[in-house]
Amino acid sequence: MKKQVLALMGIFVLLVAGMATTVSAKERVVFSGGPAGGTFQVVANAMQVFKPMKASKDFRVRAQSSAGSVENLRKVNSGKAQMGVVYSGHVYLGRNGKMKNDPKKYEDVLAVGWLYGAPAQLIVRKDSNIKSTRDLVGKKVGVGNAGSGAFANCELFFTHMGIWDKIERNAMGYNDAAQAFGNNQLDAFWLFTAFPSGAVIMAAQTNDIEMVNLGQDAESSGFYDQYPYFSKISVPAGTYRGVDYESPSFQDSALWVANSKVTDDTVYKMLSMIYTEEGLAHMKEQKKTFNKMSLDTGAQGVVTPWHPGAVKFWKEKGMM
Repeated sequence: MKKQVLALMGIFVLLVAGMATTVSAKERVVFSGGPAGGTFQVVANAMQVFKPMKASKDFRVRAQSSAGSVENLRKVNSGKAQMGVVYSGHVYLGRNGKMKNDPKKYEDVLAVGWLYGAPAQLIVRKDSNIKSTRDLVGKKVGVGNAGSGAFANCELFFTHMGIWDKIERNAMGYNDAAQAFGNNQLDAFWLFTAFPSGAVIMAAQTNDIEMVNLGQDAESSGFYDQYPYFSKISVPAGTYRGVDYESPSFQDSALWVANSKVTDDTVYKMLSMIYTEEGLAHMKEQKKTFNKMSLDTGAQGVVTPWHPGAVKFWKEKGMM
């Protein structure tokens, strides 16, 4: 009898140990997104709630908010987040130790896929007489959250244009900026995100707005020569209420990135879930921004090293 009890106890211990091993083997993936009202956070949330992801026995995805691109670069590089969304320009600058006031090389941030193009947008009131970036001198401007890609690119562009230190800067998220703009606490606010932006839609409901021609400013100032990873784009006429003209601008690409220590298998399986008919439909349901996500676009616009799990996936699909 004693032997039978001991045997049963041994089996029980082995079963518990096996269960513990199974649970511990499930890879934890913190996906760093962005501030409320921004597309980065939509990406993170979409990954977390996608049913095939939730059902995975191999990994668990948890969305986490952040200030945006620059913070995500640092969090993913350090391993505080396993994945995130970072602008291509920041991945490039970070890898080469060229971030502003930060010579560190962020070499553990690897590309997984292209998500969407993110254009600069500068919103002003129709009666403001602000026609160029240089007209912002002395004005109150929302420049994005500190630590975000919007803030970093605003500083980059406005410094290039010679006005960064000549405006009254207000570091805040898009929704807060739209609200402050509506309350006449700001003369303008800057965004670096896909269109249509919910924050601009909100601002246009209570104000007659205009968009500054950032493409003309970039072209005439030699911006593209100095920062070749930006490309030209236009926000189509009618994107926002009252803006019935095309608004030229410039854009960076938002990339899905992963820490180098994330297993190849997890990266490969996550890509295999998202880049299906069901996965792409799920992304497009979250926001129109993802309408251009496809197998054809997923491996484009990346000038920095890829994660090996992503290389395996994109090569199998014939995109590399």
